[in-house]
Amino acid sequence: MTAPEPARIVSLLPSATEILFALGLGDAVRAVTHECDFPPEAKSRRVLVRPAFDPHRLKPREIDEAVATRVRNGESVYVIDEEGLAEEQPDLVVTQSLCEVCAVATGHVDRALERLSRRPQVVTLHPHTLHDILEDIARVGEATARVREAGDLVAALKRRIDSVRQAAAGAPRPSVACLEWYDPLYSAGHWVPEMVEIAGGRPLLAQTGQPSARVDWRAVVEAAPDVLVLMPCGYDAWRALDELPALTALPGWDQLPAVRSGQVWAVNAHAYFNRPGPRIVDGLEVLAWILHPDRFAPPGDPGAAARAVVG
Repeated sequence: MTAPEPARIVSLLPSATEILFALGLGDAVRAVTHECDFPPEAKSRRVLVRPAFDPHRLKPREIDEAVATRVRNGESVYVIDEEGLAEEQPDLVVTQSLCEVCAVATGHVDRALERLSRRPQVVTLHPHTLHDILEDIARVGEATARVREAGDLVAALKRRIDSVRQAAAGAPRPSVACLEWYDPLYSAGHWVPEMVEIAGGRPLLAQTGQPSARVDWRAVVEAAPDVLVLMPCGYDAWRALDELPALTALPGWDQLPAVRSGQVWAVNAHAYFNRPGPRIVDGLEVLAWILHPDRFAPPGDPGAAARAVVG
């Protein structure tokens, strides 16, 4: 039996918002989070989730400490407008259980939903790989009576992934380190190592499907990456560049092969790497261009990738 199409949807994470709009459900999306900025129409929706502190005024170390303190105390990194949620009376809520730093933790969502007079349908996303991301798109399609649209979108994304894989086949495979946070240092995990492999590189310091992990700077120096991709969670390319001195001051920076050859890149992680939605394939294409510019066209969005200024 096909599920009825929900008339009122609340999205509690940016990737879900992108999926819903991509499936033609934008009119049904009633409320979103403070980070839901794509497509542009999403910014006109009611905001029900905001951070418990202002990350724009803090340095990476201060953000990490603020997050760790709240998690340690059993507090959410984000605040849900429960009164607003009740007013919206959603038929469907899309949330996640992957990371309590990236979006509202599942427990806090459950407590907010318990206060509603009528509990909505809940779809919880939990992707670790590119396959999982595509499966989540299909799951959202099933929950919203958009099975055909979801199937078409997944098929189109698979074609683009296969196109990158085929174009990169046989090319030299540079070693690649992708850093998801500067201070403390984290190597990007989950789907990112898989993206590196498909784009024609050899991922360092991370494994496909495994969470992002804290790494010692000495491990980065010893790994000697040919290419260093900076993708701090929640940052665009320019914010990643602004925070670059946190890395350039570290011992051994100037000796990294990636630095010596000018292959240090800051990318728009906020749009193309951190969010497990349709634009993750845009990120794959950006990464393929970085690794093999002779085989791939530059990204259409000038802010998608930028060569970092290194000394």
